[in-house]
Amino acid sequence: MSSQDIDAATRQLLQRYGFEDIPFESLRKRLVEGRAGADQNRIRGTVEPPNEGDLRALPPLGGDVRRALAERGEEAMRRGEVAAVILAGGMATRFGGVVKAAVEVVDGMSFLEMKLKDIQAVAERAGATIPVYLMTSFATHEAIEKMAAALSTERCPIESFPQFISLRVTPEGELFRDAEGKLSPHAPGHGDLSFALRRSGILERFRAEGGKTLMMSNVDNLTATLDPAVIGAHIEGGAALTAEMAPKEPGDKGGAPARVDGRAQIVEAFRFPQEFDQERIPVFNTNTFVLDAKAIDADFPLTWFAVEKTVDGKPAVQFERLVGELTSFIASAFLRVERHGPDARFQPIKTPEDMDKERPDIMAALRARGSL
Repeated sequence: MSSQDIDAATRQLLQRYGFEDIPFESLRKRLVEGRAGADQNRIRGTVEPPNEGDLRALPPLGGDVRRALAERGEEAMRRGEVAAVILAGGMATRFGGVVKAAVEVVDGMSFLEMKLKDIQAVAERAGATIPVYLMTSFATHEAIEKMAAALSTERCPIESFPQFISLRVTPEGELFRDAEGKLSPHAPGHGDLSFALRRSGILERFRAEGGKTLMMSNVDNLTATLDPAVIGAHIEGGAALTAEMAPKEPGDKGGAPARVDGRAQIVEAFRFPQEFDQERIPVFNTNTFVLDAKAIDADFPLTWFAVEKTVDGKPAVQFERLVGELTSFIASAFLRVERHGPDARFQPIKTPEDMDKERPDIMAALRARGSL
């Protein structure tokens, strides 16, 4: 790829969002040589369902154990050790191509406002200051920075940081062009998280100020609240990463905890060997993690996956890395959480139909835990 292949506007966009840190040419070369794709994405080791002891259930609401975990989490918050990270890089194509974080959910409040309202309520109850870090993308950064400036408070100061950027290619490895003949940038997955936190200086600053624990969740999963009990469970468990797992229901797709060559980790659905029956694993990954700031402050060799897409009716390939793969590098625990009722923690909204269907249950759960 020569510099002449990239127009000036796209080149400026790539420079702003860290394209130079993406091994784009080597990834493109692997694709051309047949060393990247669906077959290469699959795990080659021995894959088994998780052991019985790999999954720990979040204790039920109202019990002494849950209260003790919540107290432990609140103590960490009061010490200034806890921050929230919200993944807010996506565009809501099914909502008309707007910034997903800005989509109105209920009572005039957006996804982002609802998430922040919960964190603010938790901070006030705990008597703590809880920083909020928003991971944006090239498509959402400017809009979210404007939102954040209006929503930041003394209890919950907000800072935004962008993830990286890459370019789609054709299945043959050429630069992909859309229906208008333009290059097609994309965000290369939530696996950017630790790298983007480090690049922004936020992770270094958080740790220098005594920060130890980050809770990460998707902006469209409103019941993945900042529950002090989840923080307490993470601290008590002692692992560097705690991943929330929800019971699997018909039609669910996504990663799941499994043993790979004896090590418990998250395996994405497309990485399981073809002969492995994924229904043997009764839970799946909600993409809500609690992370030790010190443990993720490293340059992990995450895998770059070649992911096939259809863009403007044409086949395209984009290179992505996934945050769940951190579990293959650092000690991880898996926390089983509910997805229905007052303690629900996994009710993402991907479509307008999801919003209509899930809104009553989401609002009931948020009111039950005092987020609203």
